[in-house]
Amino acid sequence: MKKVQQGFTLIELMIVVAIIGILAAVALPAYQDYTARAQASEGMTLLGGLKIPTSEALSNNVLAQACSTDASVDDDPATPANEAVPAGALAAENNLVLTGKYVDSIAASVDGANCALEATFKTTGVSDKLSGKLLRFTYNPANGNWNCTSDMPEAIRPKTCSSI
Repeated sequence: MKKVQQGFTLIELMIVVAIIGILAAVALPAYQDYTARAQASEGMTLLGGLKIPTSEALSNNVLAQACSTDASVDDDPATPANEAVPAGALAAENNLVLTGKYVDSIAASVDGANCALEATFKTTGVSDKLSGKLLRFTYNPANGNWNCTSDMPEAIRPKTCSSI
């Protein structure tokens, strides 16, 4: 009488383990890029939320005031040279979001006749590919165009952004 086989042979189990190992080796780098791109999208979202306040501020204020994240400075009566300075149009005290879970800070600066908004990513708690990287939106008030540049690797850089 023939014996009925029960279970898998060792070679069958080894083949299955090898296939799973190959799939994991291919999937892990793709997953890391996917995670980094998802984290980078926070910078795009935060900078995108500043587009309207920036363009509105530039239509109502001078470039240096409109393109500033500086906090206000109170008047100091003891020293007449220290006069009050209003907050920059893009300051956090104007209830604008300038940080996030992955974005360490957003700074605004005057770049010629343009306004540059720059998001800097954190160095801890983010993908290694994104750690300390920059994402910059530059607004040209003359034609109303926004330009995106970044120093992120091409694999995770948003498709609408060019390399710095």
